Amino acid sequence: MSTEAATSGVALWRRVADGIELAIADGRYLPGGKLPGETEIAESYGVNRHTVRRALAALAERGLVRAERGSGTFVRSQRIAYPLRTRTRFSEIIGAGGREPRGQLIAAVDEPATGALAGQLDLKTGAPLIRLEALRSADGVPISLATTWVSAARFPDAPRIFATTRSMTKVLAHYGYDDYRRLSTRITASIVDATDASRLELQAGRPVLVVESIDVAADGTPLLTTRARFAAERVEFLVEGD
Repeated sequence: MSTEAATSGVALWRRVADGIELAIADGRYLPGGKLPGETEIAESYGVNRHTVRRALAALAERGLVRAERGSGTFVRSQRIAYPLRTRTRFSEIIGAGGREPRGQLIAAVDEPATGALAGQLDLKTGAPLIRLEALRSADGVPISLATTWVSAARFPDAPRIFATTRSMTKVLAHYGYDDYRRLSTRITASIVDATDASRLELQAGRPVLVVESIDVAADGTPLLTTRARFAAERVEFLVEGD
């Protein structure tokens, strides 16, 4: 008689599911990490793969794991609560949650302002801009990719300062803007493209939350405009007022 046939009491799939859930709670399987394959789990619990599949389906219903076709089953990461308010600072938000924030400059490009960008930054079309591409992470886990445009005339050393300080807040402070606020925020959803998927360490086809924003100085002068792509499975936005 097989081990599976001899077992009674609690259903086998539930025992497997509870065992994996306990392993997740104990830290044996880390958030974002990949679970062993079905065959390995089946051998570990002395059950067949059909039982394992049912157990994994139950864990998915509990919101503990997610299956990616062709890649395997992964432990869901706890989403970071990310407030969107008139003063939104990535480092402060991530640090307040007990995580280590980090910014990395990927690229800096000089380019002329399109009509849309010129309107957002109150500049003339064709005015010189600096486009900054930055990857931001929490405890080493990629959270967002941000494309930010600033006036090259107003912030000529923005790439160098950001590369050193890893903070747009510190870039603005360097130029005397110690306080700034969010003028507008627009949130949409999209599917990650190949380049962003690689940088955010996401599988192709995963969703991203796109946040387009304009930040201004205390007197209302536009300072920067940003298009950020957040890994949807790693954050949850909280819209707040100050």
